[in-house]
Amino acid sequence: MLAVHAVSFAPDDPLTGLRVGDLPEPEVPDGWTTVQVRAATLNHHDLWSLRGVGLREEQLPMILGTDAAGIDEDGNEVLVHAVISSPDWRGDETLDPSRSLLSERHQGAFAERLAVPRGNLVPKPPELSFEEAACLPTAWLTAYRMLFTRGTIPPGATILVQGAGGGVASAAIALGRAAGIRVWATSRSESKREQALALGADAVFDSGARLPERVDAVIETVGAATWSHSLRSLKPGGTVVVSGATSGASPPADLNRVFFLQLSVVGSTMGTREELGRLTTLMLSTGLRPTIQSSYPLADAAEGFRELAAGEVFGKIVFTV
Repeated sequence: MLAVHAVSFAPDDPLTGLRVGDLPEPEVPDGWTTVQVRAATLNHHDLWSLRGVGLREEQLPMILGTDAAGIDEDGNEVLVHAVISSPDWRGDETLDPSRSLLSERHQGAFAERLAVPRGNLVPKPPELSFEEAACLPTAWLTAYRMLFTRGTIPPGATILVQGAGGGVASAAIALGRAAGIRVWATSRSESKREQALALGADAVFDSGARLPERVDAVIETVGAATWSHSLRSLKPGGTVVVSGATSGASPPADLNRVFFLQLSVVGSTMGTREELGRLTTLMLSTGLRPTIQSSYPLADAAEGFRELAAGEVFGKIVFTV
């Protein structure tokens, strides 16, 4: 079957280890099933995998991709929940110490067929296209959990979304606006700031700019490059919700500000199958749809990787099968 996979690691030039070609059909353990993939979406996680983060040489070749929507063995249209928990784990899958994502221990979603636990399938509403549905399980689910589960941000609050172009950040703008939250966003790019306004942001600012007032919460996925600005932007008692660090994971701590202003730093990772179901319901009730920057046939996936690596993406890059 056709699959997009990593054959080697290169921290400084990750695309050198990317291949698009035939691999064997997936193995299907007990309790698992297969999905005929119709669409899958690209995440920064896939570039990190090509750099060797979270993978070992003996796991190669590894099919990349965490997001997928397709058709199960019974002919049902489904989304795939990407968090793989232990077979005996009960409750919030993201808290399982042994959890992983597709493409970490198990082959990923960028293939014609994908093997997953049966419990990881979520019904796809017919109102969502396969391309739209495939955007939800990683970036949109991460944003949903950051806003509503971990951040517990109420309607009427003001938030700052750092790095408006990323998949999680753009999803947070749209979801926050739909929930009645006042959304401010930052980006170094003027065009991305304009796109953030079109997406529903109430105001946009250059990265690091002084804000008109401090905010209740910050949605942080950038890391070292924006961390100090995120803390400076918070009201006393405010919260920064962090789910990623694309610019580096070792920002200055600024602990004096944290304890003196009683700030909260809250971590958030992916989301649960239940949250993914609620997210799809929210999409239908609000009419929200993911922002798709570009779409490529799976055979041309390398073009999408090059686009993401160049850093000029706003929204999601989709691969269709």
